[in-house]
Amino acid sequence: METTIQTAFDDAKHIVFLTGAGVSTASGIPDFRSANGLYTQNRNAEYYLSHRYFASDPDGFYEFCKKNLYFPDAKPNVIHEKQAALTQQDRATVITQNIDNLYEEAGTKHLIDFHGNLYHVYCEKCGETVPVADYLKSRIHAKDGGPLRPDIVLYDEGIKQQNIIDAVKAMQAADLVVIVGTSMKVYPFAGLLEYRNPNAKVVAINRQELHFFFDFEMVQEDATKFFAELKVK
Repeated sequence: METTIQTAFDDAKHIVFLTGAGVSTASGIPDFRSANGLYTQNRNAEYYLSHRYFASDPDGFYEFCKKNLYFPDAKPNVIHEKQAALTQQDRATVITQNIDNLYEEAGTKHLIDFHGNLYHVYCEKCGETVPVADYLKSRIHAKDGGPLRPDIVLYDEGIKQQNIIDAVKAMQAADLVVIVGTSMKVYPFAGLLEYRNPNAKVVAINRQELHFFFDFEMVQEDATKFFAELKVK
């Protein structure tokens, strides 16, 4: 790792990590948009993860989610752990597109699940939160017969307003923005870059080269290698 990048981490007081599927691939969770990913293998995947499908065929939606989205054996990797350590120092915020709960398992303190969390399941009838284990057994709430659903943002649903507000505030306060494991092409998440502090240093860590409309430092390598080498005070 370049000394200048390590120094940027050491000196930063308000780091924002913008992260995507590439963070969790080392934990055994596939990148859905990769060559062998869910979206590539199944052309209808986006429809199956839409609110329209959820409303029209709740049983089909439930079976699709159980089969394709849950990876209960996955554990946080070094990327989650190093980022979580920085949040525990109150020096960093993680804004993630991932819905796999691995940041929570890693003990991330300042975390914005921009697209929600598969492991937060609630009853649409009464609003009660239920254990994900119950949901994986049945999509019906045993308590009142209401339908259960994971608290994730489906296609044709809007992002939670509070998540947008919190994410924009974090970007405006950042003195270091670190993009990890995402091409930053999915909106509105990608639009967060427009709210960055103009004085913040931006570093992108990704296997594929990225291109943006502003100056940034590109680290084209495996993010697990980068974070394994990163020293956290």
